[in-house]
Amino acid sequence: MKQRPLKNLFRIFLLIALGQTFGLAAAQSYPNKSIRIVVPFPAGGGTDIVARILANDISKDIGQNIMVENKGGANGILGADLVAKSAPDGYTIVMSTMGNFAVNPAIYPNSPVNIERDLVPVTEVVSVPLMLTIHPSIPAKTIQEFIAYAKAQKDPVTYSSSGTGGGPHLAGALFVMASGVNMLHIPFKGSSPAYAATIGGQVSAIFDSVVQGAPYVKNGQLRALAVTNSKRSALLPDVPAMSEVLPTYDVNNWYAIMAPTGTPLEIRQYLYRAVKKSLDKPEIKARLIADGVEPVGSSPEEFGKYLKEQTKLWAEVVKTAGIKLE
Repeated sequence: MKQRPLKNLFRIFLLIALGQTFGLAAAQSYPNKSIRIVVPFPAGGGTDIVARILANDISKDIGQNIMVENKGGANGILGADLVAKSAPDGYTIVMSTMGNFAVNPAIYPNSPVNIERDLVPVTEVVSVPLMLTIHPSIPAKTIQEFIAYAKAQKDPVTYSSSGTGGGPHLAGALFVMASGVNMLHIPFKGSSPAYAATIGGQVSAIFDSVVQGAPYVKNGQLRALAVTNSKRSALLPDVPAMSEVLPTYDVNNWYAIMAPTGTPLEIRQYLYRAVKKSLDKPEIKARLIADGVEPVGSSPEEFGKYLKEQTKLWAEVVKTAGIKLE
């Protein structure tokens, strides 16, 4: 009878060893069937486009079909939750954005999916520079002039974004904190209505991606003041980086891949290397840059560290700015 605890302990160690053995075997034979990339947004958006470009290219390299499935809803939560509850075998992964992975934890504390607990990092795929543009009626040609203009107004200067809690909204909130201006956020359900309101003059400014704003800048409907990251964009090289005026300001939206917790590191490294190989191809790189995104391809360890930094940063911004669901 006294030996039973030892027997039970032996069984536990045996199960752990067997699990590790099976996990290693699964990783060594990976992939041997189709892989599903869940994009937690409707088809046609930036994340979906990048996912399909990579899926088509990587499938040729690895000899397995890669399917992109759109599962939109609840600001990306539904798709992330679907993947979090999938088998941790590398055959169902999620590709989403900074807003979903780093901002949602602060805005949706009761979300069914806990990013830190339920998902593990694979790779940051691309970074997506954002841009501050204004209606031409605003008498400011530079970001310095805009800051001075905004500070001189009795009422807050309005800015639009594609929705509460997304990358553009957070970029605007951080700009307000860094510059000390008084601005009022006007959220819309998507970039298109946000741009329509800004072009129409109902809103004074807008934060959104460079690729979506570039056409309006080039045809004179909007005036670009700055891109939000630390370097200028190849699409609009004459537009300064915000950090040239506000040195501590550096905001990038980004798209990244995560897998269910428990997915072996060997499988995550395999996926990272497959993505990195695709991103390094001149034709893929050129296509992505033309679409306004910048290839990254970080390792699981690198992205894991960056995700922690981003989650901490945006939690502080959300708290300081008092951002809540509207």
